[in-house]
Amino acid sequence: MKSKIVKYIPYLIFSISAVSFLTAGTVSKRGTTAAQFLTIGQGARGLSMGSAFVAVADDQSAMYWNPAGITDVYGNSIMFDYTEWIADIKYNYLGATFNIGDYGVVGFNLTASNIGDMKVTTTENPDGTGEVFSASDVAVGVTYALKLTDKFSIGFNPKIVHQSIWKTSATGIAVDVGVKYITPFKNVTLGMSITNFGSKMRLLGNSTLVLYDADLTTTGNNGRIPADLRTDEWSLPLNFKFGIAYQAMKNDLGSFIVAVDASHPSDNYESLDVGGEYGFNDFVFLRGGYKSLFLGDAEDHLTLGFGVKQAIIGNTSMSIDYAYQDFGRLKNVQKFSFGIIF
Repeated sequence: MKSKIVKYIPYLIFSISAVSFLTAGTVSKRGTTAAQFLTIGQGARGLSMGSAFVAVADDQSAMYWNPAGITDVYGNSIMFDYTEWIADIKYNYLGATFNIGDYGVVGFNLTASNIGDMKVTTTENPDGTGEVFSASDVAVGVTYALKLTDKFSIGFNPKIVHQSIWKTSATGIAVDVGVKYITPFKNVTLGMSITNFGSKMRLLGNSTLVLYDADLTTTGNNGRIPADLRTDEWSLPLNFKFGIAYQAMKNDLGSFIVAVDASHPSDNYESLDVGGEYGFNDFVFLRGGYKSLFLGDAEDHLTLGFGVKQAIIGNTSMSIDYAYQDFGRLKNVQKFSFGIIF
């Protein structure tokens, strides 16, 4: 009885996915969510494929794209990812997975920014007051994934999200959920993920404490009344993705995967991401994609990249990947990843 129920779980989940997209609204809520760094793709391989990776995800970066994907990482692994983001912002990602046999796979992931110190400026001192401030983004997650059958896997990635700027900070809790399903159709895999489902975030701290004049038109009143500037709560950038991947070729000439993802974010319109990967002798890989289809004013479209994978000793292998993303008027983003499976 249990096996029959499990058999129909994938169909139920993907049916719900289809209904969600068909009933999606046409109203954009751009600029209404916090922690936008959570939308930056991690792992050069996935980014270079146009972010069409939710059904492909099978390496350490799967903890970002689709937590269920780490069930396809055989053995233990670790990956470091470095991103040169826009405005000279740097992001680092660390992911590690550990296979615990029949009990599944557990993982750990850390995303952190490096923005550097900036001058504090005011209207009276536009060149700086002599003080400096910094801003930071951090997300820490622990992933668990399990193959319910040889065709269907599910994964969860609960995480803590923290942002700070000058003397204020905000903390939230979220979870990512993903599934992968190898369909009865030859070489076709489906994937689905819901990311950043969690609490709201509000910046609080000493920076919101000010001296206030209740009535500027009245003389003789107290112009130094202590006040606290209340900030609003903002939701995390919830995103629902549904993807399909097709292994178009796998022979002596190499392998070729094509993938398409549909995104339904809480703070923007729906869009499509498409991408592909050609691998020669499971050693050299060429990748390309096009992101944010049907988002007319989006800046992030064309993506390109390459990678190499090499066995070292026994079951130990190493991979190095690079990704380039065109950002239009904001120039480009570059990403470097280094991974080891042992």
